[in-house]
Amino acid sequence: MSSPIVAVVTGASSGLGEATARLLVAQHGARVVLVARREERLQALAAELPGATYVAADLTDPRAADAIRFHLMEEHGGRLDLLVNNAGAAWRSTFFDGGFDNVQRTMAVNFDAVLRLTEALLPLLRASAPSAIVNVSSTAARVSRAGSAAYSASKAALAAWSDGLHLEEAPHGVHVGVVLPGFISTEGFPQAELTASAATRWLVSTPEKGAQAIVDAGLKRRAERYVPRPYALAAILRVALPAVARLILSGGPAKAMTTRTGADAADARAAEAGAASD
Repeated sequence: MSSPIVAVVTGASSGLGEATARLLVAQHGARVVLVARREERLQALAAELPGATYVAADLTDPRAADAIRFHLMEEHGGRLDLLVNNAGAAWRSTFFDGGFDNVQRTMAVNFDAVLRLTEALLPLLRASAPSAIVNVSSTAARVSRAGSAAYSASKAALAAWSDGLHLEEAPHGVHVGVVLPGFISTEGFPQAELTASAATRWLVSTPEKGAQAIVDAGLKRRAERYVPRPYALAAILRVALPAVARLILSGGPAKAMTTRTGADAADARAAEAGAASD
């Protein structure tokens, strides 16, 4: 009988990361390494999941990647079957207001930190092949919205890099899959404005469905998954009819869904950023 798979899941203290860790343990008996900033949450979750361990780290710290690699060497003999790059953050701002600084801090979390961690763990993934990396991008990588251009840029870079990385690493037995969530209801960002209306409720998915997409992209070696699946139509529309996509996103129901104003907007976005990055 083969030994349980070893998986690293970042952003594991809540939301999509937590759901992914739970699913990997429940369905596949995985030995999961939980990574996030909030140590108390990681301790509590690790206590619930058989065989789970954790590393409390801020992935924007250049030392974090080496700490996670060392943990894998110590706890699992350097084995790594699945790396889930899920941690991320967003700060809503126009480019005029947020400028380069907002783009830079968003890229630092959503792109640079992923590259740094992947670089540190890639030798372990190759040595453990067949293995997989799942990069959690976003539907925003394909369809950019006003006020979220920095986030879209970071997730688009992640998606494009993932495609090239897969071609480079497939000969070494390392698969690279991409998951592109749309709106997902989480503790920090419950999507109440969308779930309150029957007309828009279908736009919102759950962490559990997102987790299943991540597992499919990794263990079933799927190339790409949208969550919810119909969001793929938005990406197709953007490519086939870009002017129409811009028109839809610039007004009407789309504007109501994607534009936040006032204190509620700031609070919701801050909550999203905190939950995602942890």
